[in-house]
Amino acid sequence: MAIEQVQNLPQQYVTDLGVDYGKQLAGLTSIPLDTARLAPQVAGQDALQTQAYNLAGSGVGAYQPFLTQAGAFDTQQAALSGPQAYQNFMSPYQQDVIDATLSEFDKQTQAGITGIGQNAAMSGNLGGGREGVMRANYMSNQDANRALLNSQLLSQGFNQANLNAQTAFNQQGTLAGNQLNQANQLQDLQTADINQLGRLGGINQLQAQAGLDATREANRLEAFEPYERLGTYGSGVASLFSGNAPFGNQSTITPNPTPLQTALGTGAILSGIFGGGGNQSGKAFGMIS
Repeated sequence: MAIEQVQNLPQQYVTDLGVDYGKQLAGLTSIPLDTARLAPQVAGQDALQTQAYNLAGSGVGAYQPFLTQAGAFDTQQAALSGPQAYQNFMSPYQQDVIDATLSEFDKQTQAGITGIGQNAAMSGNLGGGREGVMRANYMSNQDANRALLNSQLLSQGFNQANLNAQTAFNQQGTLAGNQLNQANQLQDLQTADINQLGRLGGINQLQAQAGLDATREANRLEAFEPYERLGTYGSGVASLFSGNAPFGNQSTITPNPTPLQTALGTGAILSGIFGGGGNQSGKAFGMIS
């Protein structure tokens, strides 16, 4: 029995497009991509960033000399405190001044004693008891005055030395504070320079990175443009093959019978000729009455 088969074949131009697409796909995918042009790149450190880094490195410990000097001033200031601090500021000529002053006082005292004797002689009491009392009172007063004068001179020297010590103490504190301020100012100025250089260098680095990214994206678009174009081409061809385009050719195929089909067909014909059985065959030829 013959089998009839009906096929819907695409139009020839669709078939030709499919063949062309296959050739292009095989050719394009056989070419390896230059992945080096598509690899991410990182912008290097900008010159200003390098300068900031070097400045930060060289500035580490730059304030230490100021701190050391400030410590030295603190040590000296400590030596200027306490009850003995004035001794370093006592004038080396103070005792000479005291001695000279007291010597002059003694001369004046002696002159006063001489005057008492002269007065006693003029009054006729020279060597008398009254002269002795006058001399004793005078010397007692002069001794007290001499001691007071000596004390005043010593007190003036001490007060001046103590004042000088206090002045020096304050000066050392001021010097130490100035050193600390200079250290802080140096650190602040260096930090400001480093931050400014870092910001400007960062802007340049970002700009350079944007340029690298733009170049990489351009390379990617260039590399994949053939694939995207071929993908669009392939999508169109697939759409045509999927039946979205009209099919203009229809053909009917009747395949040739197989040997088994031929044998079965011959047997059926013979069965019809001979009536399908032995008795019927004899009757057909008049052999059976």
